[in-house]
Amino acid sequence: MRKVFIVAAILFLMICAGGALYWYRLPTPIGKIISDPRDYESKEIRIEGVVTDRVSLAVVRYFSLKDDTGEIIIITDRSLPNIDEHLRVSGHIEQSFAIGELQSVVFVESTTH
Repeated sequence: MRKVFIVAAILFLMICAGGALYWYRLPTPIGKIISDPRDYESKEIRIEGVVTDRVSLAVVRYFSLKDDTGEIIIITDRSLPNIDEHLRVSGHIEQSFAIGELQSVVFVESTTH
């Protein structure tokens, strides 16, 4: 009976750990997104990095987020973060334009926080 309890407890812990990893989801490297944005179309993804710039215009607010692999523009409806602030952001990517090799990829932050 004790062995059954131990096995059940171990299985329970494994299931809990798997669920925690699913909800935590490691961030996607920005460089991977920029190098092949089509792989991330229509997918909710997370990125993490340091804020390097921020801009608030009448029609749009955005900031730049940089990790070890690259930098991307984040469009947001929320208040802008501080420069050098470390953030984790969820959202989706959009390609704002592409002309030959030149392309601009932006990340639109999810508003459900």
